[in-house]
Amino acid sequence: MFEKFDPSSTLSQTFIATYSPYFREEAYPAKTILLEEGQVATKVFWVKKGCMRVWLNHEGQEVTFQFFLENSMVSSIESFWKGQPSKFTLETIEPTVVWVADKHDIQPLLEDSLQHPEYRNLFIDVIFQRTFDYVNHSLSFIQSTPEQRYLRLFETRPELIKRIPQHYIASYLGISKVHLSRLKNKLLRS
Repeated sequence: MFEKFDPSSTLSQTFIATYSPYFREEAYPAKTILLEEGQVATKVFWVKKGCMRVWLNHEGQEVTFQFFLENSMVSSIESFWKGQPSKFTLETIEPTVVWVADKHDIQPLLEDSLQHPEYRNLFIDVIFQRTFDYVNHSLSFIQSTPEQRYLRLFETRPELIKRIPQHYIASYLGISKVHLSRLKNKLLRS
């Protein structure tokens, strides 16, 4: 669902202290689009406070497929890395404060940090976690009912249910707002 690391770990603290000059803090109101589908990603964001979603337009409908909360790295990694148009839109859900770095500024950070195995492993963990989350979310549409997807989200990420508007949750689960409401009512009665 999202990449998160523990900013309180010694390794993370050292990384932050070493590379924080490459980032600047920015704040955005809710519903701010930071990257539009079709644009090339030139920035990477680290969520300090707030919430973002990743979505794409499918036949005129917004389909949400990932959420990012505090301590998450966010970008269209494929677009950022390869300079190709992004396949999705990145938008804030609530007022959000991020540390942001431009690609040309972060290049020395990437080159330097990848020379250190412990930092390289941090990057690999973040990127692989994103891949695992995508795979698990995709497989859930094959292996699980909407009710099972909702229950899993409720059990594993209850903060999402509390913080994120229900129409985004419904989109993420691949159901309508009405279906989500019925599911929630059914679960309350049982």
